[in-house]
Amino acid sequence: MRVSLFIEPHRGATYDDQLRLARHAEDAGFEGFFRADHYQSMGADPGLPGPTDAWLTLAGLARETSRIRLGTLVNSVTFRPPGPLAVMVAQADAMSGGRIELGMGAGWFEREHTSYGIPFPPVGERFDRMAEQLAIITGLWATPDGETFSYDGKHYRLLDAPALPKPVQRPGPPVIVGGKGPRRTPELAARFADEYNVPFKSVAETAAAFIRVRRACDTYARPGDRPLTLSAGVVAAIGRTDEEARRRAAPLHVPSALPPEDPVVGSPEALVQRLGELAEIGTSRVHIRVIDMSDLDHVDLIAERVLPHVSALK
Repeated sequence: MRVSLFIEPHRGATYDDQLRLARHAEDAGFEGFFRADHYQSMGADPGLPGPTDAWLTLAGLARETSRIRLGTLVNSVTFRPPGPLAVMVAQADAMSGGRIELGMGAGWFEREHTSYGIPFPPVGERFDRMAEQLAIITGLWATPDGETFSYDGKHYRLLDAPALPKPVQRPGPPVIVGGKGPRRTPELAARFADEYNVPFKSVAETAAAFIRVRRACDTYARPGDRPLTLSAGVVAAIGRTDEEARRRAAPLHVPSALPPEDPVVGSPEALVQRLGELAEIGTSRVHIRVIDMSDLDHVDLIAERVLPHVSALK
């Protein structure tokens, strides 16, 4: 089982905070370092010092790390048009030497759109736009050198785009489609993604989502007959003692706009058990979300007491 670290810097983190944690995760042996794509905190706390842009941050991390994979979980389809996004991701991929992954989602947090003047269309339109964006981004990356790419959709129109720059990874960085939607999300994952991610749900809910995406893969032709990686997000607050675990879990009890989650609070063994249960339903990659980005001891504890036990899980 592959294990990445996941953070939510909109809760309050500078670029330097994220760089410190990314380098620490790299040294500790995590495969990847992923971040959310939000422009506003989701509770009463404003999340000082304020938001950092996902792709500006990842481009910086690309130059200041050497091994760890970097990406979004997940990029909001409402924030960036697909042509410039394809350029951003390809450039970051080149800056990293081929370590970037693009997670895509339909977006859901209306308040941050209202705050920053970002249009927030109805959910059906957001999924329609996501389908077009995925077709455009993967189409631009796959266009042979010297040729152009055009697209005429309901929401986006590209005419003779030079389809440059090209990413280091060919035909493009891995695409992750994340979300728990029952119909459109598994459909888009089956059509376009290399990985399907279920965010922070129970094992039973994750298993049900995997069944839906497997059915979608039977319905839609997979690009190049590639296998679809099934992944899960896991919120973790573990400790050497019960008191330490409860302290790390305290922020989870603060009211916010986040949908219900199923965190692991307790010992390292409890997290190993959860990851084993996820492996049994077909999960081959997990993204472990830590809450306090300054708590490097938490990262070390996971690396020392959890990673050795899950590396052999299939």
